[in-house]
Amino acid sequence: MKKSLLALLIVTIIGGAGMLAGPARAVVLNAKFDMKVSPGAAGCLPNAVGHVTINHLGAVESLHVEVFGVKPDTDYDLFIIQVPNAPFGLSWYQGDIETDSRGRGVGDFAGRFSVETFIVAPNQATVPVPVHPADATQPGTNPAIPKPIHTFHLGLWFNSPTDAANQGCPATVTPFNGDHTAGIQVLNTAGFPDDRGPLRNFRP
Repeated sequence: MKKSLLALLIVTIIGGAGMLAGPARAVVLNAKFDMKVSPGAAGCLPNAVGHVTINHLGAVESLHVEVFGVKPDTDYDLFIIQVPNAPFGLSWYQGDIETDSRGRGVGDFAGRFSVETFIVAPNQATVPVPVHPADATQPGTNPAIPKPIHTFHLGLWFNSPTDAANQGCPATVTPFNGDHTAGIQVLNTAGFPDDRGPLRNFRP
């Protein structure tokens, strides 16, 4: 009887200590959110939309992106960005999405897509030799970013300004593809505040 009472007392003390410590940080193993049409593409692609799903896979996350209502049979470029609209801030080229004849495209990527997504440059370093004509004006060293800057937003760009123009969109040239000769942004995550992009809400 005494042993039973002692065990009950121990359990009660441990449980009470847990309540005093407060709840642990929530672990979110998956997340879903939408991308909306960008301001520059609203007039030419009014029905464009994207659906995003993130799943935790242990050391990395999977990023599944589906886009609808965009130009059919066209290449697009997906970026992880600091803020959803211009000037976009620090941006990382994640990969490509190609649409089918119905204007639907799917992209699957693996990486770190969570509250831990960031860019950092502890100091300046020599920039690699330019490989595209559009690289020729870049400085010889990168700017130092000693404190990490998180990139919690997504953006999708036309791979070609010609494709954009053929859809009735502005033919503005932007650096958001591998050759740095992309078109305008089509979709982004501006449904979330600039400083609280959707990746910030995902905690692996």
